[in-house]
Amino acid sequence: MLPARLFKPEYSESFRCIGPACEDSCCEGWTIYIDQPTFDKYRALPPGPLSTIIEENVLRASADANSTSGAASPFAQVRMTADAKCPLLSADRLCQAQVAHGEAYLSHMCATYPRAIYSIQGETEKALSLSCPEAARLVLLDPDLPMSAGQNDGSLAGNVAASGSDPWQPHFWSIRDFALALVRNRAYPLWQRMFLLGLFSQRLDAIALADLSEKVPPLLAGFAATIQSGTLLPAMEALPVDHARQLDLVLRLAGMLLKRSNLRPRFIECLEAFRQGIGNAPGATLESLTAHYADAHDRYYAPFFQNRPHILENYLINTIFRCRFPFGSEWARTSAVPSMSHEFALLTAQFALMKGLLIGVSGSHRERFSVDHVVHTVQAAGKHFDHHMDFLKDAHALLVEHRMDDARGLVILLRNAASNPFQPALSSIQPSMHASGSDMSVPPTAQSSAV
Repeated sequence: MLPARLFKPEYSESFRCIGPACEDSCCEGWTIYIDQPTFDKYRALPPGPLSTIIEENVLRASADANSTSGAASPFAQVRMTADAKCPLLSADRLCQAQVAHGEAYLSHMCATYPRAIYSIQGETEKALSLSCPEAARLVLLDPDLPMSAGQNDGSLAGNVAASGSDPWQPHFWSIRDFALALVRNRAYPLWQRMFLLGLFSQRLDAIALADLSEKVPPLLAGFAATIQSGTLLPAMEALPVDHARQLDLVLRLAGMLLKRSNLRPRFIECLEAFRQGIGNAPGATLESLTAHYADAHDRYYAPFFQNRPHILENYLINTIFRCRFPFGSEWARTSAVPSMSHEFALLTAQFALMKGLLIGVSGSHRERFSVDHVVHTVQAAGKHFDHHMDFLKDAHALLVEHRMDDARGLVILLRNAASNPFQPALSSIQPSMHASGSDMSVPPTAQSSAV
């Protein structure tokens, strides 16, 4: 019998496409692939205007795109118009194939987006891609993001035994639950939760594969006890605040793919607000940019998110679900030996880029900085970076090049303030750890030392 699960991404079931009302249609701005079953349906359509559009613009994909297998794998590719729109998009911003023949004529990609669907141990889950504006609103703005506790049924245990080749599979749920509970533990400021998550990832990497069954449960219990005791607080408070190096890395991360990617108007707006917010004008130096960046953080970003702590937590939670952290998407596809520290570096790079952009945008809008600006920034940046396979690889290479891929280096990307106010506990699904029987809250004596 597999252990109970604390967190399931139920919020994804609430997503509903708003169609023509969407401010940044998913039918614009990127590559759209068509799977073979849908391609075959298109080719069987009777002659007419729709079939002519399809014949001229839905073309067999390259060999690279066809390297994956399965009914939903890329088989053909839509040739976008000169203004990067799908030729099937009507004047009223509806898919002509769907209007004429129903949802069955949507490709797998179009029918499932923005849901990120995957299966672990025979159980299917759905996270959301925040490159969709409505998905970004649904995830980021809900103070009580729906995540129910669940019990794996006994049949899944058979799947684990049958797979057998991957010793990590029986521990996936308990380890991911631990990571999610830690992200939600507001007894620690968010940067410290992230740092603790990095240490946790390192300790997982240190376990020999042959010892997993004996060592994973004690590791979870022991690390939960350490978090509860607050013994690491003094060491974390001694870690440096280095706005200059943080901003330098954020600028480098934000600059990735700019020359290789089609810049959409919403992302250009995001970049302009960021540049304005950090004072990036003629004659600016890294010193002056850093001063503007730190000021924007302290005066606008920090107060805004102090009153809305769920926004950044929800961003991390959805990323953990979407990327199968701390095991990774590659592990989920191929059962490759996971590197938890590597996955933490990727998680931190994504979070640091988004946080850095939001700091700059807050400095641009100042007292007018709002949840609409947050959704705009996260969605526009997500549409630019999240769907480029090279981004995470290049981001990790950048961290390695600057020797910031270890826990101490990554904290530079995470920490901005010298101190952080204590935040109230969450009102729903408290992060009690079934592995240890204890929660991960910091006792009052430890809490006072963190303020």
